[in-house]
Amino acid sequence: MAEIIKVFKENIPTMRFIGKKYDNFGHWGEWWQNGWFDLLEQTMGGTDKILAIWENGGGYIGVERRADGEPFEYYIGMLSPENTPVPDGFVSIDFKDLSLGTCWIYGKENEVHDTSACKQKLAENGMEIWQDENGAVWSFENCLCPRYTTPDENGNVILDYCYFVTK
Repeated sequence: MAEIIKVFKENIPTMRFIGKKYDNFGHWGEWWQNGWFDLLEQTMGGTDKILAIWENGGGYIGVERRADGEPFEYYIGMLSPENTPVPDGFVSIDFKDLSLGTCWIYGKENEVHDTSACKQKLAENGMEIWQDENGAVWSFENCLCPRYTTPDENGNVILDYCYFVTK
């Protein structure tokens, strides 16, 4: 069973998310088949560009947008430096002057995607979830190498699950 092993707040610089929008989860296979992560890494000038401004950057992320009375939105892509150009066929979202509340979820890869306890853990640690001007809450899975991609001696990985929180 997966468990939250670390909760922390980090101040982040303004960043641009670049990716594709979907109505539901999934779609990761087409990203690998089409080389879209490689394209985004090249577009930002390599992952060193994002790592230079955010130590937990460079991960492949699945962004979730939830708002009462509005359809669920799901995006796959990467965070990049704020003025990174957006390739044709992709969308961008700029996240400015925010912080992240992050939970490290430790367990088997098929278990760590249950993120239901993160919001409460952030609140217990004094963090307030940010809402955009439409009342939407934004969160994302940050699949980082090697925490997420390389299982430890017990076959477990760590998924970073992040909410945008107020400063």
